[in-house]
Amino acid sequence: MTNVIEKITLSNGVRIVFEKIPYVRSVSVGIWVESGSRHEPIELNGISHFIEHMVFKGTSTKTAAEAAEILDSIGGQVNAFTTKEHTSFYLKTLDTHLDTGMEVLFDMFFNPRFDEKDVINERGVILEEIGMYEDDPEDLASERFFQSVFQGTGLGRVILGTKESLNKINGEILRKYMEEHYLPKSTVVAVSGNFSKENIEYIKERFSKMKGQGTLERGETCYTKSITVKKKKTEQNHICIGFPAFDVYSKRRYDMQILSNLIGGGMSSRLFQKVREQRGLCYSIYSFLSPHFDIGLFGIGVGLSKNSEEEAIKVICSVLRGFPKDPLMEKELLRSREQIKANVLMSLESTTARMNYLARSEIVYQSILQPEGIIAAYDAVTEKNVLDAARDIFDFSKISLSVVGQVSNEEIYQRYVMTECET
Repeated sequence: MTNVIEKITLSNGVRIVFEKIPYVRSVSVGIWVESGSRHEPIELNGISHFIEHMVFKGTSTKTAAEAAEILDSIGGQVNAFTTKEHTSFYLKTLDTHLDTGMEVLFDMFFNPRFDEKDVINERGVILEEIGMYEDDPEDLASERFFQSVFQGTGLGRVILGTKESLNKINGEILRKYMEEHYLPKSTVVAVSGNFSKENIEYIKERFSKMKGQGTLERGETCYTKSITVKKKKTEQNHICIGFPAFDVYSKRRYDMQILSNLIGGGMSSRLFQKVREQRGLCYSIYSFLSPHFDIGLFGIGVGLSKNSEEEAIKVICSVLRGFPKDPLMEKELLRSREQIKANVLMSLESTTARMNYLARSEIVYQSILQPEGIIAAYDAVTEKNVLDAARDIFDFSKISLSVVGQVSNEEIYQRYVMTECET
């Protein structure tokens, strides 16, 4: 049975999307705002993520400890995350405690204290978080890849910010930024689970008071071909290889998803079989997609020894070059399609996942495509669609590379990616 998804748009532009699931006892509520690191001025890089942290540090009516005690007393879970294009704050609780949980979540969202002492303490926490990610060579290789290919644009800014930019931010700057960037027309409240009409009325009442006009400028984004290397004392070299790809609105995004799955989506994927199983060059290798509003990336990630990297890079590139010329076996396409469909459907079996799906669909597409529609879109992808996507994406005049570890110079890696290799 398909659950009914409803939508209300308030007079100030806030959108509320909700899906009642009466046979569950949990309910998830999320506030999504189209305000992320790509919207930040360079001098305040990291402020969106800083705000995400600070809403948990107390409000004008509650200390952080008091809010935590209330949530613990009802078994509620509250969390948040920041991306390059969005910030989200969300709650999951039992239906019997939804009123209490929403009161705490909305108080955090509308009335953060931004106390200067808390700002100083939390800045230290975020600097430690930056250090943690910089210590992870896989994360570092990926982050440097994004910084390099989107250099000079909002998408190239790191979500966490830098020590220099964070040191400029105080409580007043945080408060002003939130007032100017958290706009009603850019805000979606999503609810999934077992709730009442009164719960929706309460959301309408609270968010109808949200002020602000217009929407944020995303800024122009362009892809720059690049090779970046970072010397770091590690056992493995971590490599990220990528190409510009289709954006989040493209009708070909389903073709691209199946292509990614075939290339590096699991143990039966071509890269896993060629690079790990047949050559023994790595333990883990995978493909990933990063679709944004106006551009996308298709990437490959792998970690391996310095001694293996030359052969591995050449094999990876040869697989990508050869894919558009190599007809797909019917069972290969079917296997990939079914794997993706299973992932889509199984991922929607929690109210939090469904809430996030509702919010993201509304904030990106201004509509909610039912799971059945998504499955139909994947079923419609043909062999020709996938091969055409590969031809368009795997353009080696636009290939980029990021390497962290015991690196060689950039010219060496340029030669690796342009050298044909027998696969």
